[in-house]
Amino acid sequence: MANVAVVGSQWGDEGKGKIVDWLSSRADVVVRFQGGHNAGHTLVINGVTYKLSLLPSGVVRPGKLSVIGNGVVVDPWALLREIETLRGQGVEITPETLVVAENCSLILPLHSAVDKAREEARGVNKIGTTGRGIGPAYEDKVARRAIRLCDLADEAVLADKVEQLLFHHNALLRGLGAAELDGAELLAQLKDVAPKILPYAGVVWHRLDEAKRQGKRILFEGAQGAMLDVDHGTYPFVTSSNTVAGNAAAGSGMGPGAVGYVLGITKAYTTRVGSGPFPTELLDAVGEKIGERGREFGTVTGRKRRCGWFDAVMVRQAIKTGGITGIALTKLDVLDGFEELKVCTGYKLDGQVIQHLPAGQTAQAAVEPVYETFEGWSESTRGARSWADLPATAIKYIRRIEELIEAPVTLLSTSPERDDTILMKDPFQD
Repeated sequence: MANVAVVGSQWGDEGKGKIVDWLSSRADVVVRFQGGHNAGHTLVINGVTYKLSLLPSGVVRPGKLSVIGNGVVVDPWALLREIETLRGQGVEITPETLVVAENCSLILPLHSAVDKAREEARGVNKIGTTGRGIGPAYEDKVARRAIRLCDLADEAVLADKVEQLLFHHNALLRGLGAAELDGAELLAQLKDVAPKILPYAGVVWHRLDEAKRQGKRILFEGAQGAMLDVDHGTYPFVTSSNTVAGNAAAGSGMGPGAVGYVLGITKAYTTRVGSGPFPTELLDAVGEKIGERGREFGTVTGRKRRCGWFDAVMVRQAIKTGGITGIALTKLDVLDGFEELKVCTGYKLDGQVIQHLPAGQTAQAAVEPVYETFEGWSESTRGARSWADLPATAIKYIRRIEELIEAPVTLLSTSPERDDTILMKDPFQD
């Protein structure tokens, strides 16, 4: 049996929540390995909607161990609020069912303040962050000045780290013309939250090693998508972590051999939130229709998503850089009723057709999509649970996507309900 990593193969918002929930019913451990509470997953189970940001999707399933790995940046206040919200929906969350890596870096109130101040200062050159402090928290981690979860148990170390942290950030805030932060207030906030969050702290790498040796199934849950990866995405319009499956190992404390099957969640069309290049974006009635039918609004921010045709070049690139074994194609039903559909098969740049998204910012903004046109289908695919339930033209669309992205569609999702799924291959049985 293989462990499975689930990652997004576009710009996030591909419908990972449902797929992870579907897979987590057969996993023993579910691990978040990167990102923060800027990412959002929506689960619909027995008609009840759960909105998750930091917590792994397996948390709503009894008997599963949920893990927040060291690659995640954790806002302890946001995590505690999320736990309380889910408890209000009848989900039991205890230190026995949830463990947070003791060596994860924390997102503090100052990180949000810095995030918003910098984004405001950029003016028209905004990156499009959520303002939740994710980027500044990762910067502190890399700069070796972060406060980690384990530091909350050591008051002497904590006080010294707060002083060093504010030495840097207050200078930055002064330069931006923003209000400086009070060290005593921050220290008091951390001392207050410490006894509430520390019971969840644990040695994650050891817990996961034990689970592996016991033959338990581990599901690694990624946030965002490959094109938001800090190295392989549309830089600088990206997130601040590595979103590709290679980070499942580093972000959880396991070796790369622990990650088996990599499932890339992929929408049947394309969306993105925030600024940055989007070659297949539709700024017309068709794009509006896709957005309305797909209810394309961010789980966390509520921001309207930009919509466009399926970009096979981008997804193929994500498959290569992310080590994706097969894809789960989601939201096929959103395309029901369109007379014709288009898929991007190449980019035109400087009069030539290229087969990859270039790394340069100017080139990314300049590429023009080369389209292949497909006949649409009038029948409904919503709720289909077998290939026999799909129109022939829909099957043709799927098969052509497989050819273009050079990877198989191993799972097809036809509605937000977990059972409306067509399985071609079980990732856990790789």
